Amino acid sequence: MPLKDVDIINYYINISISQNLSRNELRRRIKSKEYERLDDKTKNKLIKKEETNVSDFIKNPIVIKSKNKIDINKVSEKLLKELILENIDDFMHELGDGFAYIGNEYKIKIGNEYHRIDLLLFNYIYNSFVVIELKVTELKPSYIGQIMEYINYVDKNIKLDTQDKTIGVIIVKKENKFVMEYVTDKRILSKEYILR
Repeated sequence: MPLKDVDIINYYINISISQNLSRNELRRRIKSKEYERLDDKTKNKLIKKEETNVSDFIKNPIVIKSKNKIDINKVSEKLLKELILENIDDFMHELGDGFAYIGNEYKIKIGNEYHRIDLLLFNYIYNSFVVIELKVTELKPSYIGQIMEYINYVDKNIKLDTQDKTIGVIIVKKENKFVMEYVTDKRILSKEYILR
């Protein structure tokens, strides 16, 4: 293996064992630089063998695969969702382990208005729902309000008492650290996407 860092090697050994990866799957994960796309807090947790949560393993950027060459500047939210659904298994692997698909354009009613959650997933390892919102622009403060509304709806109307609180992930073309700096709810994450 072309790896030299012991922490990186240990990460790939552990996921190979826990996920029963084939040699080809392990090579693909190394080539995609999965470990390098984890944030520094997660890497420290892994090194110190501390408890992790569902949001720790969501990569940044998230790689969304496309069979055709697509100009990232011409991607609509609808097309982005279609690309994800085309390769839903790969997308869920990008998010981490234990994800199960619940639905896309998941219809909810808040007051007298209907809304649609872009993707609703469940993580059976961490026992929590995950709301995914797709945006093809830079992160905006209004996106935080939107996903917070959806998280609260899922927690109040769908989640069971035995399940952990819902996580919200906003997948954007470009992160905005200044917007995220003022988000006090740690259940909301912002991650960039790239097309390959």
